[in-house]
Amino acid sequence: MTQKEKINRISNYMNNLFPNAHCELEYNKDYELLIAIVLSAQTTDKRVNMVTKILFSKYPTLEELAEAKTEDIEKIIKPIGTFKKKSIFVKEIATRLVKEQNGIVPNNREYLETLSGVGRKTTNVFLSEYYHVPSIAVDTHVERVSKRLGLAKKTDTVKEVEESLMKKIPKKNWIKTHHQFIFFGRYHCKAIKPSCSNCQLKDICSHHQEKKK
Repeated sequence: MTQKEKINRISNYMNNLFPNAHCELEYNKDYELLIAIVLSAQTTDKRVNMVTKILFSKYPTLEELAEAKTEDIEKIIKPIGTFKKKSIFVKEIATRLVKEQNGIVPNNREYLETLSGVGRKTTNVFLSEYYHVPSIAVDTHVERVSKRLGLAKKTDTVKEVEESLMKKIPKKNWIKTHHQFIFFGRYHCKAIKPSCSNCQLKDICSHHQEKKK
């Protein structure tokens, strides 16, 4: 099987499983999305949606969020873990966006990556979701799926996984593939006890082959 045939096979399977894969974080404004992504580190989108609903209701504008006390933000986002650190991120992001960007989250990778708690993955998710900039954000699910399916080496760093996927997958499919790999990793190809029995890609999956030995 050539690399192109492999990509087509994976793509067709993902399209059948998840034709409408999408970002599951709930938001109404640009900064709400950015903050939700920051809060989603090491927790589930479901938990984030629970706390952001309360957070953005109590502080309906970016200015009000910037003026909020970190202790008050902490109380709201406590269920998601590492809340002390994340409450500082939320306040600092809001403050800088108000002071430096007139309250607008810019389509500017360099600037976004200078914000507290915002790294390359967060920036990729935001730019692809809000501004539709072609990119592949590599979270724990995307990394796991990519390595199991042989689209990246086991020893690859997150950045190397991203670069490998960008080379192999057509640019027009980057955003869709990102969401599909997240859904696949979240609901099928789990870290522990993946659903291998019904998977149509198990013959090219390194994890399944190792389990058979």
